[in-house]
Amino acid sequence: MSILSTLAGALEGAPNAGATGSPTTPGGINLGGIASSGALVSEVISMIQNRPGGLGGLLQSFQQGGLGHVFQSWVGTGQNLPVSADQLHGTVGSEWIAKIAQATGLPQAQVEQHLSTLLPQVIDHLTPNGQMPQGDIGSQLASVAQRFLRG
Repeated sequence: MSILSTLAGALEGAPNAGATGSPTTPGGINLGGIASSGALVSEVISMIQNRPGGLGGLLQSFQQGGLGHVFQSWVGTGQNLPVSADQLHGTVGSEWIAKIAQATGLPQAQVEQHLSTLLPQVIDHLTPNGQMPQGDIGSQLASVAQRFLRG
């Protein structure tokens, strides 16, 4: 079973999928009225998996953008440093943001704002021991998706 199939299954059974109001992820992230927090989480997980270099490629983008220390704080076991929507846009690129916006139906500015809160939490959950995972992280991505979607 592929990671996307696993995610699709997790999303179908997610308690917040299709809910109205302001869903909150188990990490305490209020997604501010997004009709389905599952769509945003799913897109973030998919983008990490499909990004050239995966999680390491995302780290490299942050390093090239001068924000490697911020990304490393998410990997480490200490407090996660914040990232602004503008910093995130400049680091991950407008194409990534646009694809998530299209998939979720949210305006790009709103996607950037939500990602500035969600992405540090996803990276933190992918690196519970303070180290970047090695090899195929498909099962870890599915586990993170289930944590965010099912609690």
